[in-house]
Amino acid sequence: MFMSETKSAATEVLRATIPAEGRWSARIAKGQRLKIIDSKGAQAVDFLVFSAQMPVDRYNAPNTLKLAKSIYIEKGVTLYSELARPLMTLVEDTCGRHDTLAGCCSAEINEVRYGVKNTHSCRANFIQELSRWCLGPGDIVPNVNFFMNVPVEADGAVAIAPCISKAGDYVELLAEMDVIVVISNCPQRHNPCSGFEPTPIEVVITH
Repeated sequence: MFMSETKSAATEVLRATIPAEGRWSARIAKGQRLKIIDSKGAQAVDFLVFSAQMPVDRYNAPNTLKLAKSIYIEKGVTLYSELARPLMTLVEDTCGRHDTLAGCCSAEINEVRYGVKNTHSCRANFIQELSRWCLGPGDIVPNVNFFMNVPVEADGAVAIAPCISKAGDYVELLAEMDVIVVISNCPQRHNPCSGFEPTPIEVVITH
């Protein structure tokens, strides 16, 4: 007689909608999972992650890319810290294209690139949300941009291209240690990273 194995359903700890142009953060315990859902599609999500015990040990793009052997992250890739410790691992990914190069938008770079002043930005969102954890502007590092499409050409040319994510696409990350996650639902309206019209996203924490 064969016994069928059943996988126990995950327990939902928290579910929240982050409005268009909004921000969010949470402490996530080791072993918990964070799902980020692109509710409407074509919406970039700027993402920072820190060790909860020692926030100075935060996401490090060069360490992550060296160990992934790619400038892109996808299912199976681990996000590493400045001390080369695993922070979170991407365990599910229905989109397959996420940016690690472009960093976050700011009012200052928007003025330089697009000639517009005093725009809302991911940098402003990060600064506000980081203050909840006694962190500040100096703790903003080159971040992951989930669902953002930044192709690199053979000659090294890069550009922010239209997102390929569809409504309902998601990523799910497993916390490899206790972490603090900070998200800016990108408010950019001057390039196609958020479809020129930012939309809400959803986050779900499970264990």
